[in-house]
Amino acid sequence: MNWRNTVILAIIALAGVAYFRFVEMKRPSTEEARRQAQNMVNVDRTKIDGIVIQNGDQKIEIRRRDNKWRLETPIKDQADSALVETLLSDLENWQKDGSIPAKEIDADKSKLAEYGLNNPKLKLKLLGHDRPAEILFGKEAAMEGKMYVRFQNSKETFLAAQSVKKDIDKKPEEFRDKRLTELSNAQVRRVVLKTPAGEIELEKKDTHWEILKPLRARADDEKVNDLISQVTSARIGQFIADDRGDLRPYGLAEPRGSITLFDQEQKKDQKIEIGESIKVAGREDKGQTLQIGATPDKETDQVYVRFAPRGSVYTLPKKLEEILNTKPSDLRDNHLVRIDTNILDRITIDAPGKTKTVLARKDANWTIANRNNALADSGAVRRMIDSLQNERVTKFVEDVASNLPKYGLDKPQLQLTFSSFASENTAETKAGEEPFATIAFGKDEGDGVYARLTDEPFVVAVRRGLFDQISADPLRWQDLSIFKFKPEQIHRVSVTTDKELSLERDKNNQWHWVKGNGAINQANLKSLLATLSNLYALRWLGPTTPQQGFDKPQLVVSFTTSPDNKTLQKLTVGAQNDDGTLCARADGRDSTFAINASDFNNLKLPLEAQANVSPSPKTTLSPSATP
Repeated sequence: MNWRNTVILAIIALAGVAYFRFVEMKRPSTEEARRQAQNMVNVDRTKIDGIVIQNGDQKIEIRRRDNKWRLETPIKDQADSALVETLLSDLENWQKDGSIPAKEIDADKSKLAEYGLNNPKLKLKLLGHDRPAEILFGKEAAMEGKMYVRFQNSKETFLAAQSVKKDIDKKPEEFRDKRLTELSNAQVRRVVLKTPAGEIELEKKDTHWEILKPLRARADDEKVNDLISQVTSARIGQFIADDRGDLRPYGLAEPRGSITLFDQEQKKDQKIEIGESIKVAGREDKGQTLQIGATPDKETDQVYVRFAPRGSVYTLPKKLEEILNTKPSDLRDNHLVRIDTNILDRITIDAPGKTKTVLARKDANWTIANRNNALADSGAVRRMIDSLQNERVTKFVEDVASNLPKYGLDKPQLQLTFSSFASENTAETKAGEEPFATIAFGKDEGDGVYARLTDEPFVVAVRRGLFDQISADPLRWQDLSIFKFKPEQIHRVSVTTDKELSLERDKNNQWHWVKGNGAINQANLKSLLATLSNLYALRWLGPTTPQQGFDKPQLVVSFTTSPDNKTLQKLTVGAQNDDGTLCARADGRDSTFAINASDFNNLKLPLEAQANVSPSPKTTLSPSATP
């Protein structure tokens, strides 16, 4: 075989493969072909860009614009996309339940009129690529739920379900979207509310809302979202008129108030261009404005509104007009502080005349940075953060903090600084500590204390109880773990109450007396070792005081964790506190702490086994003997 024949055969083979791939593979399977043959229409809904319904003299035209459905005739408005999508879905699933061939129709000229298909009132035309012929809807058939249908270019008549007819046999206003707007809460970036009392402007920065007018303050995210939801979730009661006529009958020539929602598009520095506009930073910012008018005479549970983007007057539930009573204080965030825990790495507690306490985050735990990164009580740190985040101010004292000495805020008695920390320079941050919030606590007054965030101009009052939870003493933030061993690591233990008992493990891991007599109570010894090796403080009490009773301790426990007995640990238990806990201290710790009574009882269990003495059978107790 010469090379020319080889090339020709190769070309034929490639052509065969290409034909199979692009033609045969695209042909429907036998099952799919059977299903398609039973469909009234085979349409790809993504290629349908228009729907025309002729219902007697009434023509309804709906078009897809920018992937949204809009009514074009006889009303220009946004269409109810759910209704349109239901229609397209029903068309895709519309099956033939029977057919009458065209030759039978031709044989009897009265058939089309009998089926209501000679000049039917209801017709449906789909616009777009590969569209079917216009669909004509006739009379109901004798079979329940079925009707006669044919296409404009054919006399062949089909029996089919009435689902599609029900979708389109509607008045034009029924195709109008009853949602006031397509905006969602998440899309809204700015709000301007005009009420009889004045104007309120709000803006979303990152994930939080702020009040811009009439004062600059943090806004309550939940309350602002509730305000926005009254517009984005509103359902139109009635379509009244377009807004090009006389608006005085609706109280909209001079509306009582309005709310404008601004939607930030995904494209940088671009915003949607609908409704009223406001100049912002050298560009035009377009928003959706809802004006609120009068109450209808006959429907007092409704209110007239004009929605600028749709150019119409509607009624909405009267409850909506409650937004006109909104005051800046209603939307203000009354949380003391916002702390972004995702970037929080350092907490600095500073009180005059005391050493600063610097708490540093290390993975999921906290350390005391200014005490050689000693472990901190991470639970207590997290509780403090939660308390601060959840704390609500009891009063907004002043919106302009012009007289800080009056509130003791020129020289605060305590200051908390929250910072992020980067160990090295990156493209986003510089190495070092970057404070992002500071709370200053001033004078006490009654049950409260004055406070302010140093980057805000306000003076507020908060509960005194919150302030009392925050200690400037680094010792109060220590890890609550006193000893961290395993019971089997303890080699020697000495317990002193009214006398001293001492035990030691031998090479066979058996305990024997160093000081003590008789059998060892193994159960009590086991409880003592388990409690001692993993002892936790309930809380730190601060420096030792005479009242804590360490001059006459109730219990002293010493133990070693190595066979050479060189590493000695010591616990001393003093007086009982009012809450039933006991004062304790451990060598190597700078602060006393509280332990619970059950731990104390485990530590002083008798280690000498008590002999069980029972009377001899011949012994007779005298009547006066005490059992």
